[in-house]
Amino acid sequence: MKPDAYDIKAKLGVVFQEVAVFEELTVYENIDYFCGLYIKDKKIRKQYIEEAIELVGLEEFKKFYPKQLSGGLLRRLNIACGIAHKPKLIFLDEPTVAVDPQSRNNILDGIQKLRDKGATIIYTTHYMEEVEIICDRIIILDKGKILASGTSNQLKELAKIEEKVTVEMNHLEKKDEEKIQKLNNVDQVTYNGNVLIVTYKKGQNNLSELMDYLRKENIQYNKIYSERPTLNDVFLELTGKELRD
Repeated sequence: MKPDAYDIKAKLGVVFQEVAVFEELTVYENIDYFCGLYIKDKKIRKQYIEEAIELVGLEEFKKFYPKQLSGGLLRRLNIACGIAHKPKLIFLDEPTVAVDPQSRNNILDGIQKLRDKGATIIYTTHYMEEVEIICDRIIILDKGKILASGTSNQLKELAKIEEKVTVEMNHLEKKDEEKIQKLNNVDQVTYNGNVLIVTYKKGQNNLSELMDYLRKENIQYNKIYSERPTLNDVFLELTGKELRD
């Protein structure tokens, strides 16, 4: 793309992981500056700025300077600066890193609104729960290589496990862990930090059978629940569970 390709640039919105705003400008002035790179009509630009501020929930902070904002609010400002000119294609690079839960929810809500209004969003993140909320199509990358792609349901079909049962308990003997491993359809058993996780390759009544065993052996537990494989399970299965730099 050439530096003067403004017609193309006007259709793109880029929000980097690192916050990139002007410290000497207020929230409103920052958004006005970035929006003004592509929207020259002052009346339209004012409308766009107000809509961007409302989208990220910064109505009460228009006159604040960046140094007065929390990390979560700075992230919201960063997003507003990148999308205020209403681009058709938006690149978001891990926009929720190191933000508080309230700001995270606000950011995700705003991104969903952009998507629902017709913007195409390319979203990079390590948080698989965010992927499930936002993305229609997903690509799992590892060391620059595409390992899998498809919808959330399509990727979950790649998991080797059919069901995962989690049991919160105070104590479990090693012998019981070994016996559970031998129950029907069990793929793997892990017990760590008072949480027992049993994964199954197949089957329909796995939870009932496990509960029957715990009851029979008089093993007390606080909570038990079953779930299908998540995208996080698929990601770890495809990329490995070893620690990364």
